Amino acid sequence: MILGQETRKNFTQNPKNDILSGLTVALALVPEAVAFAFVAGVDPLVGLYGAFMMGIVTALFGGRPGMISGATGAMAVVMVHLIQKGNEVGLTMDNPVDNLGLQWLFITLLFVGGIQIMAGVFKLGKFVRLIPHPVMMGFVNGLAIVIFLAQLKLFPNAVPQEISFWNDTSGWLSALFTNTVFWKMMGFIGLTMAIMYGLPKLTKKIPAALIAIVVVACITIFGGIEMSTVGSFIREGGGSGLKGSLPTFQDQIFGLFGSLAGHWDLIISTAVILAAVGLIESLMTLNLVDEITETRGNGNRECIAQGGANILNGLFGGMGGCAMIGQSIINVDSGGRGRLSGAIAAIALLCFVLFGAPLIEQIPIAALVGVMFMVVVGTFAWSSFRIIRKIPLSDAIVLIAVSAITVWKDLAVAVIAGVIISALVFAWKNALMIRARKRIQPDGTKTYEIWGPLFFGSIQNFNSKFDVKNDPQNVEIDFVESRISDHSALEAIFNLVNKYEAEGKSIKLKHLSEDCKVLLYKASPKFKEVVIEAIDDPRYHLAADPEKFTKPLSEYNI
Repeated sequence: MILGQETRKNFTQNPKNDILSGLTVALALVPEAVAFAFVAGVDPLVGLYGAFMMGIVTALFGGRPGMISGATGAMAVVMVHLIQKGNEVGLTMDNPVDNLGLQWLFITLLFVGGIQIMAGVFKLGKFVRLIPHPVMMGFVNGLAIVIFLAQLKLFPNAVPQEISFWNDTSGWLSALFTNTVFWKMMGFIGLTMAIMYGLPKLTKKIPAALIAIVVVACITIFGGIEMSTVGSFIREGGGSGLKGSLPTFQDQIFGLFGSLAGHWDLIISTAVILAAVGLIESLMTLNLVDEITETRGNGNRECIAQGGANILNGLFGGMGGCAMIGQSIINVDSGGRGRLSGAIAAIALLCFVLFGAPLIEQIPIAALVGVMFMVVVGTFAWSSFRIIRKIPLSDAIVLIAVSAITVWKDLAVAVIAGVIISALVFAWKNALMIRARKRIQPDGTKTYEIWGPLFFGSIQNFNSKFDVKNDPQNVEIDFVESRISDHSALEAIFNLVNKYEAEGKSIKLKHLSEDCKVLLYKASPKFKEVVIEAIDDPRYHLAADPEKFTKPLSEYNI
């Protein structure tokens, strides 16, 4: 069977909601895919076909029912340099090749898909769970700002650029208030947002976003109001509209591998970056949708589905992509929780391009911008303003840093930077937690009782606790409240034992974990004499022989 048991189970629980939300998402996918195609420097149809192939594959086989994938800006900005370099090489070949950069992109997507599939096979998707909550909050805040800024590019100029506010304030204000095109767009954006805000208070049986788009489109079309539409937006960007045919198999890309001589480093490095950006954005979006729906997706399965979809894009001439947080939230908020919603969105998008282009081209950009503005409002973690003073300073810095880097650079860099900062803060705090209580036993033996984790960060503090030259002849180090975490800790213990032995003193180690003892025995046979293999555990009183405990539990003094 094409779909596994789990896939069929999650295919749909409410067909009406899934179908209507899928149609809503399809409408919102059109301008996004077109805009990101322009960012990458490719034809809009390449972006639209890429969104279709990403959407249909991940909807049916991905790890998160209801999550939407398509052509994304995060990956588009990485593709630009590759495409430009390929086009330059194409012009210098003995037989010049037009759009060689686009062909290089298709080849690169094959490697991107392979890397992502391997990430899923080796179960690397689970590492997204290691991302701290401040990084998640910074991610959604930064992404909300990025989505907002992307919509501003769709606005007409409010004031001609040649008019300066500082040099001609009255002229600037006059131009602003007399710009009817700008204010018409603002009005319809406001109407769209008002419908999306108010309609759910009356009924939630129909997607508010879809109704808002239909209402605004009807007003502008039947009212004869001239506005920027999807069609005019594409043509102004250099495209010819949504008219196109199904993508064809890219036989020629295999004949262009020879053009990559001397440029494989660019192809591989770009593929690694694209794969990382796509996986991070997809897995972070999966986590976010998990929280909204209070269910749990499968990150490893999503990695494999994303990889398969990108390979198909490379073979059939699509732009490639990953999960889209804005469209995913539109889908979930509109009631799309099953795989059917994503499949409908992808199929509807293709139908729009093949059969409904004249109608879709008449949809006002203002309606789609209004929908995305409501997504921004719903995505931004407004609670971060309330808790920013209540959380640790380090977490606040991480939250702000991830938000800023997401806007400044891209999502992958922001998340990696946030995780690194969080890990360093965690290591620093734990490095300060190492403690040693010292006491002298009746027989003159000095005992060090160690508290806290012993790892690379706490080695210096650990070594400072001991007075090798002035300690008595016999020394014990008790690790009952400590944990040996890494090779650096083992090396520190090894060096400490050598120092005491160099002074001619006897040292014993107590309550080491079993894995630590095994590693020490491998390092040197002498540790067989240094480590005390104590059967009794003074802290936890572990039963060495459970069969001796035959009395009822109530009779033991526990």
